[in-house]
Amino acid sequence: MSPSPVSVRAISRHAVRAELARVAFNEFCATGFNQVTFADLAGATGVSRSTFLRYFTNKEDVVLFLFDPIGDTIVEALASDSRSDDDWHALRRALNPVVDFLIRDTSEVLAFLDLIYETPALSARFREKQFDWRPNIVRELQRTSAAPDAPIVTQVRVAAAMECFAAALAVWRESEGREDLSTLIDTSFNALDPTIAAQTG
Repeated sequence: MSPSPVSVRAISRHAVRAELARVAFNEFCATGFNQVTFADLAGATGVSRSTFLRYFTNKEDVVLFLFDPIGDTIVEALASDSRSDDDWHALRRALNPVVDFLIRDTSEVLAFLDLIYETPALSARFREKQFDWRPNIVRELQRTSAAPDAPIVTQVRVAAAMECFAAALAVWRESEGREDLSTLIDTSFNALDPTIAAQTG
C-alpha cells in the first residue's frame, strides 16, 4: 500500500505541535501538571493563549502528542504484513515498529511515561487514547485476513493485544528501561498464546 501524500501544511502543523509539546513538557516537569495553566504554557512557548489552543485543546493531549503515531503505525504494519498465520501473531508483529519508535529515545519516552503514570488525569486519557486506536486496527485486521472472523472476535483479539501492550509498557517503565520492551511484549502475548515467542522474531 502506497503511503498517502502529506501536505506541507500538515508537516508544518506537526512540527509546531511537536515544539509546543516539547516546551510544555519541560514546564509540566518543573511546575507540576495540575499547576500549569494554558496561560503559563503560552508564556513558556512564546505564543498567545489562543494560538496555543489552536494546536492543543487540553493539557492531556499536549503530553500524549508523543504517542499519537502509535495507532497509525500498527495499522500500517498490518497493511504491509504478508499474512501467513493468524490474527494474534499478526498483531504481535505489528507492534515491532511501535517498539522501534519508542526506543529511539528511551530516556525521553520514559520521562513522558513517568509523568503520565504519576498523573491520574493523564493516565486516564492515555487509556482512552489506546481505546481510540482499536476501531482502525480492527478494520485493518479484518481487511487483511484471508478468512476474517466475526467482527466481535476480531474486536476481542485487538482489545487483548492492546492490553498486552499496555502491561508490557508499564513494566518497561517500572524497570526504567532496563528490561527489553520487545521481550516484555512477547511475554505478555505469550501468556495468552504460548507459541508467540517463537514466531514473532
